[in-house]
Amino acid sequence: MLENRTIFTGDNLDIMRGMESASVDLIYFDPPFNSKHNYAAPIGSQAAGAAFKDSWTWNDIDKTWQGLIGESYPALHNLIETAELLCGKSDKAYLVYMSVRIMEMHRVLRSTGSLYLHCDPTMSHSLKLTLDAVFGANRFVNEISWVYKSGGASKRWFAKKHDTIFFYTKTEHYTFNPQKEKSYMGIDYNTGNKNIKLYDDRDGLGKYTLVNSKDWWHIGMLATSAKERTGYPTQKPLEILRRVIKTSSNEGDTVLDPFCGCATTCLAAEELKRQWIGIDISSLAANLIIQRLENELGLFGLGIHHRKDIPPPVEKRSKDIRHILYHEQNGQCAGCKDSRPIQKLETDHIIPQSKRGIDTDSNLQLLCSWCNRTKGNGDMAYLKKRLLEEGLMND
Repeated sequence: MLENRTIFTGDNLDIMRGMESASVDLIYFDPPFNSKHNYAAPIGSQAAGAAFKDSWTWNDIDKTWQGLIGESYPALHNLIETAELLCGKSDKAYLVYMSVRIMEMHRVLRSTGSLYLHCDPTMSHSLKLTLDAVFGANRFVNEISWVYKSGGASKRWFAKKHDTIFFYTKTEHYTFNPQKEKSYMGIDYNTGNKNIKLYDDRDGLGKYTLVNSKDWWHIGMLATSAKERTGYPTQKPLEILRRVIKTSSNEGDTVLDPFCGCATTCLAAEELKRQWIGIDISSLAANLIIQRLENELGLFGLGIHHRKDIPPPVEKRSKDIRHILYHEQNGQCAGCKDSRPIQKLETDHIIPQSKRGIDTDSNLQLLCSWCNRTKGNGDMAYLKKRLLEEGLMND
């Protein structure tokens, strides 16, 4: 089990592959949106130096990922191929990148755990189908709209004033602590029941009562307090994370943010007495969480663990894995599907070790010698293409 208050610098896919299965209670992530824009923090801000491009090409993708998706989630593989036909290679590359990471998030999530994916309308339609494929459409709980006043206006479309947060669970037995919000009399709440307790709003907005939170959250873009603003280009308000963490975890639970950026999730988790793990490709995230814990919570010397290594896989290779795989594959080659005796099948890494594939049960299969030699260091998509060319497999 990874230590509490750990920030990893590196590719979150490699790091999550080193995490134990079913070890996390809650995942929130705010990944790139495929917005086709470049982002940079202002000079002089806490986040100065943070910059990233949010546009995708096939050069950004490890081609072994597509084969892994095809083996594990054929319907998702077909969805991604369709996305290329409809929208082009950039959308396909983005969905391949996101899909392999969502697959790992599903693995590390506990059976009682929840996942929140923060996105915007650019790719929300495809990301929801991706989550349906990995988690199951029956594990979808809510599509939350975060509405805000900030942003520009246009004479050619309705003003774009919301993001989308998808809420999925691992199973039907998940943690859910209903939260309350204000509902103002005469605005969105109308009742003649005199037993309902009314409150006077301090800002003079009238009387309100408390009701269970709805699936649209009216939260300002950032708190008015200057200390919350870091200058990070895609920073989200602490109040969003507080609501997510309070709802879908309990004190002592472990929260993971694999795209932690300016570490807002980590800060909210610390504030609410949860354990947390953050991952970001930039080492700036580690510096920001230390600064923010000091500036916003007044906490010093908490012992943040900043790791730049890739944790070794915790899953071990079974001694009798060949027999297990032979049974699971019904005595067939995983490539050409020919039935063979076990001694005629060879153990193969689905993701080659030269591509950071790990030597664990979940990354192993049995291939006949022809398929194994043909696949080489390629992925299963490459092998299937060759099998089709050779007439050894039906399309």
